[in-house]
Amino acid sequence: MYDIALSVSACVRSGTRADVAWMVSPSASDEAVAFTPGGGRIGSVANSAFDGFLADLAARRLPTGRLIEHVVTDVEGSISGLPAGATVIFLVVPSDQLPNAIWPRLLNRQPVAVSVTLAADEVTDIAIATLDDAEGRDRELLEAGIPAVETVGPVTTTLLAPIPRLVVAGQGPMAEALARQGALLGLKVLVEPRPGLVAGIAATLSSIDSIVVMGHDVESSSRCLLAALESEAGYVGALGSQSMQQSRADWLAYQDVHDISRVHGPAGLELGAKTPAEIAVSVAAEIIGLRHR
Repeated sequence: MYDIALSVSACVRSGTRADVAWMVSPSASDEAVAFTPGGGRIGSVANSAFDGFLADLAARRLPTGRLIEHVVTDVEGSISGLPAGATVIFLVVPSDQLPNAIWPRLLNRQPVAVSVTLAADEVTDIAIATLDDAEGRDRELLEAGIPAVETVGPVTTTLLAPIPRLVVAGQGPMAEALARQGALLGLKVLVEPRPGLVAGIAATLSSIDSIVVMGHDVESSSRCLLAALESEAGYVGALGSQSMQQSRADWLAYQDVHDISRVHGPAGLELGAKTPAEIAVSVAAEIIGLRHR
């Protein structure tokens, strides 16, 4: 739900309806999708396999949320990876039924417990809790920091926990190796070589996220590095030789950016790494070390 928070909160502020859907069974994640009038869609769940029936439900514009069960078709199974014939369960809730306090928490990428009270399949109440105010089982879930869903009586609680992201600003064998290494660590990896798009992505990063800039073109890689420095990313790495690092620093200075102390460049621990796979390991190790410090 973190990926759609900015857009959905804007809908809430403008009074535009948005129906938010997320899966509660058979698996839990931080994914969510929102549907707006006229066929608009924000985000995705399960590779968008279930968008058809979720959009049909949203189009009914029900006044309150619903718990929906659905049997996976052959086509949906091939897209989502879930077995055909299995039952999936979704919560579909109008955004104005969600507490307003949820949006700043999601935008700040904080763990949030969303407790939904049901009467049969109808959502009658929604409450949220964070580490600042949670008690009992909600607090245990939040401290674990792992996406989860628990149902006790009429209350279904979804624990939303942000998955750290790794943005790789570049392309080629080094980018591919770093993407594979990030995936092994359980990071949400996005490889994007286009500086114009990197800027928009970087703007959504938080302190738990990382961005690594690479490339042989000084201007394009420096633009990516500028976007990284303007972000809230906890780790900013720059691959390349010392001369490339200096060229980027000179470019940034020309843009009146002189404080580059956040940049780890050349990125990665001093392991004597030479191949793309080895360099990817050294960068990942540096990210891990910084996170734990």
